Amino acid sequence: MSDIRTQALACKDAAQAMFALDSDTKRKLLHDMASALETHRDEILAANARDLQQAAAKGVQGAMLDRLRLDESRVAGIANAVREIAALPDPVGLVTRRETRPNGLEVERVRIPLGVIAMIYEARPNVTADAAALCLMAGNAVILRGGSEALHSNMAIASALHSALEKHDIPAAALTLIEDLRRETMVELLQLSDIIDLAIPRGGEGLIRFVAEHARVPVIKHYKGVCHLYVDASADEALALNLLIDGKTSRPGVCNALETLLVHRDVATSFLPKAVTALRDRGVEVRGCERSRALIEGMRAATDEDYAAEFLDLIIAVRVVDDLGMAIGHIQRFGSDHTEVIATRDDHAARRFMQAIRSAVVMVNASSRFSDGGELGLGAEIGISTTRLHAYGPMGAEALTVERFVVKGDGQVRHPQSRL
Repeated sequence: MSDIRTQALACKDAAQAMFALDSDTKRKLLHDMASALETHRDEILAANARDLQQAAAKGVQGAMLDRLRLDESRVAGIANAVREIAALPDPVGLVTRRETRPNGLEVERVRIPLGVIAMIYEARPNVTADAAALCLMAGNAVILRGGSEALHSNMAIASALHSALEKHDIPAAALTLIEDLRRETMVELLQLSDIIDLAIPRGGEGLIRFVAEHARVPVIKHYKGVCHLYVDASADEALALNLLIDGKTSRPGVCNALETLLVHRDVATSFLPKAVTALRDRGVEVRGCERSRALIEGMRAATDEDYAAEFLDLIIAVRVVDDLGMAIGHIQRFGSDHTEVIATRDDHAARRFMQAIRSAVVMVNASSRFSDGGELGLGAEIGISTTRLHAYGPMGAEALTVERFVVKGDGQVRHPQSRL
């Protein structure tokens, strides 16, 4: 038996122990995990410094390096996120529907843990703690397979979390960190359909496509975030400008950052010059369509590749559109089902936008940067699903459970003639 299968089987056994825990015990566990992260902060930062040094030596820079970096504030934020998860309602045992059938059967739909979650991710060491806390709160066990660039950080975080598991006599395998990072090992993990209940890849498009192509287990996919802001003819331009600046520049290297700005032709003359000036003042390169370039001097031409791109950088594509329908058509062609925003004071336009756009998150007069589990009340998020399965959009603890039917009767049989 291979090492990875042995580890996965131990994790499956530990999942039974997690399923048996009550809400209070899980909350205490998560609070102890948060405290352990703070207690072991210096070890975590030392490990992260080692990862940063190795990443820099390999030429890693920009958004990837930012995602990898930890400091005292970020470690504190990770611990606080774990506490926020502990404060959420426990989804396990939640009755989502109850009815009595004509024959007297009581039928309930009750949430239960998925079982074993395989989390495969790159660069972000905070995912080690976020994913562990969310999976454990939902009564699951978790297998964590991070990227080589964050190995030492992930090991230090996992070690801290294991100390909390030990305190509560929970098997360490409930939180299994894979340290063998060979690609063939990951493929073997993804083939364990008799053990793994769900795989969640989190990282670049290449990683997610690799996981989806090699997995024999269900996969939650999120290839990229090509997020749009459409400024309608009726928009409050000051409001729209704030949404644009926050969505593009507050943290350009994340999946909920804006990548494309669409502007109604009726407000393009007044809005675009202000928008481009504000963007350029913040170091953003603006690429636009012919109508945009006719209004703005020195703007580079945008291509279809630009409109389909997740830049993850201080670059944005711009297009002037004739109307709401043209904006919707553009998003339907180039969007990634992640997050779309409309700035408008027209309720009819807002409703039409929401009905036509099928993305996981649709926002009216709010920044795309709110497309995040923590901001939407989920605590931390384990990922964002742009796959229309049991979960769609930011995923919290409840998305790591499924509904089953619980049927209560007093001797009913389907065919009365079968009674003895």
